[in-house]
Amino acid sequence: MEKDNVCINCYNQIDKVAKVLKLGQAELDILTIPKRILTFSFPVKLDSGDIRYFTGYRVQFNDARGPTKGGIRFHPEVNLEEIKTLAFLMTLKCAVANLPYGGAKGGIMIEPKQFSEEELERVSRGYIREINGFIGHDVDIPAPDVNTDSKIMAWMLDEYEKLKGRHSPATITGKPIALGGSKARDFSTSIGGAYVLQELTETFDMKPKKTSVAVQGFGNVGMNIARILHEWGYKVIAVSDSKSGIYNKNGLNIKDVISHKQKTGQLSKFKNSGEISNEELLELKTEVLVPAALEDQITKKNAGSVKAKLILEMANRPITPEADDALLEKGVFVMPDILANAGGVVVSYFEWVQNSQNFYWSEKEVLEKLKTYMANAAKELSKVCTDFKCDMRASLYINAVKKILEAERLRGNLR
Repeated sequence: MEKDNVCINCYNQIDKVAKVLKLGQAELDILTIPKRILTFSFPVKLDSGDIRYFTGYRVQFNDARGPTKGGIRFHPEVNLEEIKTLAFLMTLKCAVANLPYGGAKGGIMIEPKQFSEEELERVSRGYIREINGFIGHDVDIPAPDVNTDSKIMAWMLDEYEKLKGRHSPATITGKPIALGGSKARDFSTSIGGAYVLQELTETFDMKPKKTSVAVQGFGNVGMNIARILHEWGYKVIAVSDSKSGIYNKNGLNIKDVISHKQKTGQLSKFKNSGEISNEELLELKTEVLVPAALEDQITKKNAGSVKAKLILEMANRPITPEADDALLEKGVFVMPDILANAGGVVVSYFEWVQNSQNFYWSEKEVLEKLKTYMANAAKELSKVCTDFKCDMRASLYINAVKKILEAERLRGNLR
């Protein structure tokens, strides 16, 4: 097997689990070699009239449990190895959340801030033209991710439907409500994580008003979880975005912070707060740390300086495997991304179900169902922890890997 076809990071992620479950080579191949990898370039006409070529990816990792599911990100540092790893993690996430999906991920190498809305629309449509033959409501279902949103999903759905000559709302999730999107979808990842944190703080007898929280990342996920936790009475002492951060040991009024960011385009110079960098935020003395930005934020270099008691991974893979070991030795409790940020894909699943039935639910119904799914997944996780006597991340991996391999065995792909 060519090295380029193997997910190198996946080996690192499942190394411990492979030993516990005594996985053979065929099982390791299923868990480290994506089923399908699409790499392509496509031209886009810019507003200036110039032609620019963009590189895009779509990785469909495993579909033993159902059609693949995963977001599309726009970021200048997108690369194939990252997309393979994220598709692998999506496979695990859907299994842990008990969704009838496999995992996928997609991305385009682009800095969206450098392009107009019209140019981004052309990029979005160009991407769909490249992958339209490999997606569909029962094949692979894209969704938003870093730097993409419901508007971009609307463009992508429209392009897909034009190419196919029929309506197919269940092919893409994270759409505007007017095009079949689900209520609560725009903050589902955040509130799903908040539900998980709520259970954890109850388990550890941490009262919200006495629980300090620092949130790294103030995009859709970070902003909304900061808002939700503030509304629930948690003391959010620090938040940051890609440019700067703010801190107040007595707590920030997140509603006012959001208003300030919307008016000024920045977090800095918010009233009654001090400036703080992303690096400093990660090392703050706080009960709860929420990394909600990009991957590999906590590494072996700074893990020793982390002072939080509990880390809720709202970003995908924000802690490196080496840092994970260091945090475990320090006694820091980590709730991995595979469950912590699964709220988004759970409500994407709800959207897919609603689109398929052409029957739509109220926001209250969506949130009630989401809380049930997150609670059930947490209970399963607790049982695996007890059965295997291992840490939280290992428990999640064991739980997910067992489900995926069981599906492969039932299909006759494993002996």
